Amino acid sequence: MPARFLVVPQWQGSGSSRAMRLADGANAIAGDLPAAATTPVEVRVEAGDSLGTGVRRYSSIQATAEQVHAALETFDDGETVFLIGGDCGADVAAAARAASRHDDLLLVWFDAHGDLHTPESSPSGTFSGMVLRALLGDGAEGLAVSPAAFAPERVLHAGARALDEAEVAYLESSGIRALTVDELATAEALVEAAAATGAARVYIHVDLDVLDPAIIEGVGYPEPFGLEVEHLTAAIMALRSRFELVGGAVTGFAPASPDAAASDLSAILRVLSALTRPLAPADAR
Repeated sequence: MPARFLVVPQWQGSGSSRAMRLADGANAIAGDLPAAATTPVEVRVEAGDSLGTGVRRYSSIQATAEQVHAALETFDDGETVFLIGGDCGADVAAAARAASRHDDLLLVWFDAHGDLHTPESSPSGTFSGMVLRALLGDGAEGLAVSPAAFAPERVLHAGARALDEAEVAYLESSGIRALTVDELATAEALVEAAAATGAARVYIHVDLDVLDPAIIEGVGYPEPFGLEVEHLTAAIMALRSRFELVGGAVTGFAPASPDAAASDLSAILRVLSALTRPLAPADAR
């Protein structure tokens, strides 16, 4: 069945000076998607309040999560949905929905950052740093998934190179497997780690800051020494050749201007193509 796209131009989860440009980035990507297969979600303009949760802009983030959940319910169970952000917090409802439908699902989280904070450990209070932890069941009520969408042993973190001490400690204690940029230079290490989880299906989340800043400039928190786009697309295709892909997300595009957006879109569209194009016989194992 052809891919379907859910466009969520949420910006409130980010603490970057470019946060509001995340909405522009999501809409720029949407402009290159087939209109008949694309569903937009209207996101609040206002920043929102923390409401005592320790999460900045909590009220707007929670409201958007409810809208995303409602939009997801309009898709048929057999449709493969790809969420287009906005900041990575927009993906909680989509990833959790996929997990609720498949008990053999692996989450592969491509991101330069850990996203493993709770409100108590976060130095900034921004939800973008808490998203993966929310999917693991920890965090502010109304944002953390309960019961947890994923167990740590069904999560692979890929490409991180900017982790806080609290995130490093959590990775070590939880047992989540983290693969470095160097390990991802060939896809075999990722596929082997995925196979070791016992999963049969995969959900792939891509925060575009996993790529090297020389490849894509329009992200909120660029981190040097990131993935080459060829390595990211090869990793995605290798996962798809081994596991059934049931959904995914591409988030974190914050272009400085329309011209800058155009220059970055070629790399983004290559990532989307790797996620969504039909597998050729040579790709399948």
